[in-house]
This record gives sequence, structure tokens and C-alpha cells, in this order.
Amino acid sequence: MKKLPYGISNYEELIIEDYYYVDKTIYIKKIEDLPEKRIMFLRPRKFGKTLFTSTLEYYYDIKATDSFEKLFKNTYIGKNPTNLKNSYYILRFNFSGIDTSTTEKTVGGFKSKIIGGIEYFVGKYELDFYINREDEVESILNNLFIAFRMQRPNEKIYVIIDEYDHFANELLGFQTEKFKELVSRNGKVRKWYEVLKEGTENVVDRIFITGVAPITLDSLTSGFNIGKDITQDEEFNEMLGFTQEELKELLNDQQIIQENQAIILPILKENYDGYKFGINAKEKIYNSNMCLYFLSDYIRLKRIPEKLIDVNIASDYSKLSKMLSLSKGEKKQEILEKTISGEGVMTEITEKFNPEVEFKDEEFASMLFYLGYLTIAGERLGIPELKIPNKIMSEIYSSYFLNLLNKENNLSISNDEHNKILEEIALEGKIDKLVEIAHRYLNNLSNRDYQKFDEKYVKLIFYCIAMNLKLFWIKSELEVNRNYPDLLFVPKDNTKGYKAVMIEFQYLKKGEKSKLEEIKEQAKEQLKAYCEFEEIKNIKDLNRYVVVAVNDELFVEKIK
Repeated sequence: MKKLPYGISNYEELIIEDYYYVDKTIYIKKIEDLPEKRIMFLRPRKFGKTLFTSTLEYYYDIKATDSFEKLFKNTYIGKNPTNLKNSYYILRFNFSGIDTSTTEKTVGGFKSKIIGGIEYFVGKYELDFYINREDEVESILNNLFIAFRMQRPNEKIYVIIDEYDHFANELLGFQTEKFKELVSRNGKVRKWYEVLKEGTENVVDRIFITGVAPITLDSLTSGFNIGKDITQDEEFNEMLGFTQEELKELLNDQQIIQENQAIILPILKENYDGYKFGINAKEKIYNSNMCLYFLSDYIRLKRIPEKLIDVNIASDYSKLSKMLSLSKGEKKQEILEKTISGEGVMTEITEKFNPEVEFKDEEFASMLFYLGYLTIAGERLGIPELKIPNKIMSEIYSSYFLNLLNKENNLSISNDEHNKILEEIALEGKIDKLVEIAHRYLNNLSNRDYQKFDEKYVKLIFYCIAMNLKLFWIKSELEVNRNYPDLLFVPKDNTKGYKAVMIEFQYLKKGEKSKLEEIKEQAKEQLKAYCEFEEIKNIKDLNRYVVVAVNDELFVEKIK
């Protein structure tokens, strides 16, 4: 049984220290076979981008010839090497971790990353090159290319850039004007990429760039219009992340018996699967980092982890959501409401964003796709349909939507209130506090909102609040989109005597209040029918409630 590679992003370390490796090296050949030599590939956070760039580095590095057999003997590319293996000087940059609190620190951090990458390159390949730290970054890169051409006239450079947009995304979330300054015609970032482009005329043969979103591309590519974006190419849909088969092979390697696999596979699928990045892609993908996080805890603790998402991943997505504030589209709220309700959004996916141009509805939906909140679930007439991919993203997405409502309506849920909701449901099977908080949101909606107000919107508010209750599995008709209870709270730990709760919602317009008792009876019958479902029939201590909304009024009745 090999070690799980959770948090490992260096390919050599992974192989030498005998970590499990899901072989993605067939894509090295696929990339090499493309007619274009400058490639852009985007994926959401924590999908294994850095590990793949490290794999490229060790495969193509001219200095890694002696270790090729040791590193690649058990991989596809090791058994089917290309003519270009170990034939390049690798110049690698990683732009994550730059302090963007001030313009000076941002520029200084960018320069430090450039100099660090060049220093490593010069030392590794024993070049005679002096880095003048007083020079501008574009001059340093240009001088490096000149020196390389003179000293290694018959050799070529492969440039690898990881997290190319990381610091730019940070800036866009908080300081849009500062971003525009850095990527403007005279900006430091723009000039550096222009020099990189010039390098392709003589010393740079190949470039591979990864990131999350193409939001800086339109600003950069007027000086760097030579890249081929393969993000949505179906041939590369499974290049990162895990396929279902790859995940099962991993479980077998970890000696997880079939009986236990039957328990955890549905959890992995529900929470981490569902990504598809090309409209013609055939297979859905699991987020690899999230799967490894789960399995690492599962194997160590010998039980299902209480927290199904790494706090670091949640934090990353929280930071990225700041970028969504760029949207000025009229249908931003509608897109959020539709998608969190389980509906799809039909939209073309924008391939380049320019923050200097107004960020409208299509760009907003596309940004949700690039950040991983939405994925391609189907298509109609060649137009992608975007939906939330899985439970974890639904949880993160719900938090974002709730925070948006909080900001717009000057509302919030305190820790004490959150704990009170948990305490009432888990220990007493009551929903009094949950109803009180939901009523606060409904009561603050504007008259304009009531024009489109319906049962789905009521469910939406309850659902978003419920998704933050970590003690429970939250199952909802919003997610499964079929005949199912509107909201079901099932304790994750069934050994502590926590209660379960099921809620059925109904909605009446203000003039229909006379139908209240009739509509309650209908909901009661529906709840009784749900209790015949096999997965609900055996839930212990199940408390059932009918909640009827009449505009902002909520009428609650517990079913005995």
C-alpha cells in the first residue's frame, strides 16, 4: 500500500518517497502532439495543476536525463517516451503567494518571483549571468534570453508558469484599479509578458501556463497573443482530477475492502464528483485534492471525517468569490437563484475576460464555471448548460449566496444563533430558531422581490441556512430535482442520539390565505408518502414539519 499524496505537488518527491500516483503522463504526449507550442490550461483550485507542471518539468528537463528511468519507469510516458524527453532547459515560475496589500508589495512580490525563478534557472544550468536587482523585470528576462542564446546557441527553453493569475485574482477581488495599473500598456506585468513573447522568436520553444480563470488574458494577450487555450477541449477533460475508475483503483491500492468502498464511494461521488469542462467531454471528474483529503482522514481515523472539506480549500474558494463582485449584470441575482435551486443556466462560456469592459451576465456565469462553482451539465443547440457540480460546491455556493443576501439586506447570523439552530434541531428536533432566522430574511425582501416570490425562493432561504449546519447531511429536493422531501436533516453521527428533521414547504399568495388549512393537509399527506421511501423509513427520531409561507409570513405545524 502506497502513501496517499495529499498535499504533495512535487513529482520527484512523490515518486521517490513511494506515494500513490494517478498516471496522467499520457497527456504529456497529447500536449506535445498539438500543433501549437504555447499552451494555456485552466482548472479550479486544488485540481492538481502544480503537480502536473512539476511532472512536465522532470520529463523535459535536460538535467534529469539520468533519473528518467527511476522517475517514469512505471508510467505511460516512461514506456512510450517522445523524442523531446530531457531535451529542454526548464524556466519555471509560480506566482502564488504574492502580497497584494499595496501596489509596492504587489510589484515587489511579482519581481521577487521572477528573480527567484531566474536565479534557480541560472544556478541549475550553470549559466554565466548576473542578475541586476535594480533592473526592471522585463529587462532581467530579456537579458537572460540574450545570455542564453549566446552561451547555448543550439539549445531551447521550455517556460512553465503555474498560478499565472493568482495575484491578479487577489487584486481583482479587492483593488480593481491597481490591477488595471499593473496590466495596462505600461504596466510591469504586461511588459514582462511582451518580453516572454519576444523570447519565442529565438530561445523559447514551448510554454505551458496554468491558472484558474482567464480574467487577465485579455489584458495580457494583446502583448502575448500566442497561446492556445485547451481548457474546454474534450481531449484534455480528464487531464487533472480523478475519473471514477482512477478513484476505485486508488481505493483498492489503499486496501479498503469492498464493503467499506460501498459506503464511502457514494459519499465521495455526492460531494466531490460532477465536473465536466468540455461540452463534448464524455466523463465527469472528481476533485482530486478533496478526495485525497477525505481518504487521508478516513484511513487515519477509520471513520467518515466530520468535515468533508479542507478548511484551506474553503478559504481559497472564499477568496476567489470576491472576484464575482465585478459583475454588473442585471441577471446576477437570477443566475444565483436559479443555479442554487438546482436549475441550469444556458450560456456560452467566455474565454477571455477584460475587467476594463463591463462584466455582464454571460461573464458572471462563466466566472462561476472557471471558479468551480458551476460545471457543464449538458447542452442545448450547442450552448452549454451550467449547474452546481456536487454537494461541497453547493455548500460553498450557499454560503456565498447567503453572504450576498446579508450584505444587500444588512443581515447576518451570529454564532450564538447558529449554535441555537444546531442545538434545537439536534437535541430537540425543533426548528423554531431556524424559522425565526429564515423569517428575518424573508421579511427584509423588497417589494420588487415579492413580484417573483414563490415556494422555491422560500426553500432557497432555508436551504442556504441549513447548508451551514455541519452536524447534518442535508438532502434536498433542490439538489436531486425529483419527487423528494423539500429539506431533510440527517445526523452524520447516528451514535449520539441526535434528532432528524424533514420539512415540506408550501407557498400561498397574500390573497389566498383562506386556503391555508387545505394546503397544510396536502403537505401532511406528502410527508407521509415520503416516509414510505426506503432511505427515509429507517431514519430514527424523525421530526416532520409543514411550513407554509404567505409572502413574508411563515406558518409552521409539526406532524405527529
